[in-house]
Amino acid sequence: MTIKSICIYGAGALGGAIAVKLASRLGDDVTVSVVARGAHLAAIREGGLSLHEADADRPINVRITATDNPAALPPQDLIITGLKGHQLGPAAEGMAALLKDGTRVVMVLNGIPWWYFHRDTQSGHAELQLGELDPGGKLWSLIGPERVIGCVALQGAEVVNPGEIRLSNVGRFVLGEPSGEMSTDLETVAGLFARAGLNVSTTPRIRDEIWSKLTGNAAFNPLSALTRALMTDIMANPALFDTVGKIMKEVRAVGSALGAKFSITIEERLEQSRHIGAVRTSMLQDLLAGKALEIVPLVGMVVALGRTANVPTPVSEVVLALVTQLDRENQHGG
Repeated sequence: MTIKSICIYGAGALGGAIAVKLASRLGDDVTVSVVARGAHLAAIREGGLSLHEADADRPINVRITATDNPAALPPQDLIITGLKGHQLGPAAEGMAALLKDGTRVVMVLNGIPWWYFHRDTQSGHAELQLGELDPGGKLWSLIGPERVIGCVALQGAEVVNPGEIRLSNVGRFVLGEPSGEMSTDLETVAGLFARAGLNVSTTPRIRDEIWSKLTGNAAFNPLSALTRALMTDIMANPALFDTVGKIMKEVRAVGSALGAKFSITIEERLEQSRHIGAVRTSMLQDLLAGKALEIVPLVGMVVALGRTANVPTPVSEVVLALVTQLDRENQHGG
């Protein structure tokens, strides 16, 4: 696989950060473009895209091809999605316009991805399609799970102004084929990320990484949206802290029933969470910006896959009902 053209489809906080790193480090060898929209797109076109890294004195700014019409771009060697799970389905046709033979698609997603059961040998549900994540099967048919390289991003990022992104930590990215193969495509993409200055590793068990991250996301994201609390506030509140632990146990039970393995205990995970700092989760950022919340991949699928695996998830079910109502009121004014 030779990569000469890369499109970051959805250049928000995380996608935009990746775009800046790729364009600033590899711009002489690779053509990097972004698909964005609204004020963010206008700012990128006018003044470029800026990235404030957590350990840097000054931002990186790149001038980059930016459009809200993917059909205006040529077919790409690599697509990297910066969209959230609930935004992917409506973008399927746009992404499909950028595909050619051999194009791979790195799906940077929180929670359970639409392709989860493709070539899955652990769960007993191989090739099960998840209609909640892929309405009408558009992603499955137009993109194809065989093109996907899974990606779990452990990176705090926020769009602080249109065209301006700030990272809250020195993060890392884990890449993996749904099949578990350590393919040459996987190594090529990982090498590209590394050359761009991203902290990257590869794994034959990408689903373990998905469940590990979801252990935190399924608890902290909805609770932060419901309470408007920062991570430090949640950890300091005994009732919220207790609820976090209960949700984590449910997530782990569902993941384990589907074949996932976890490398640390819930107690160790909670201790790690104490060090994240006074940050806003992505769901709280979206709530405050009046955007639709990423509920189904993070909370809804814990409940749905719990039913698939015959694992009860009573606390997650309550949180799902509450945050769904919150999202409805936030979108429609009550």
